[in-house]
Amino acid sequence: MLFKNGSGWKACFDDNNGRYFGEYGGIQSYHLFEITKEIFNQLDEKMTESDAGSIMHQGRHMYMAVDDRCGPPYTIVFDDDYKNLCPWANTMKSGKVWPDKLTDAVAKLFESEKKQP
Repeated sequence: MLFKNGSGWKACFDDNNGRYFGEYGGIQSYHLFEITKEIFNQLDEKMTESDAGSIMHQGRHMYMAVDDRCGPPYTIVFDDDYKNLCPWANTMKSGKVWPDKLTDAVAKLFESEKKQP
């Protein structure tokens, strides 16, 4: 595995399956994405979490946890296989995990949350 790390973010190329992933965030929000090679190549270790997160957000959302004081904390699992695909990720859990039906409704609204074949 090849890693890139910055302040508040990490990205990984898994050479066993040829896929790229990235995570960013912390206590108030955490995000895990499957990203493309092009996105991975754009990431620079000097980037801020905000800049790296903006680039990663172009990928496929796999997992997110939010505890931002705007409502009750929640976690959304878009890809049930995230633990197997990203065993290195420092996933955080906030509040209850959304049920599959609610997650599927979100995926219909937001293209980046859709599962890839």
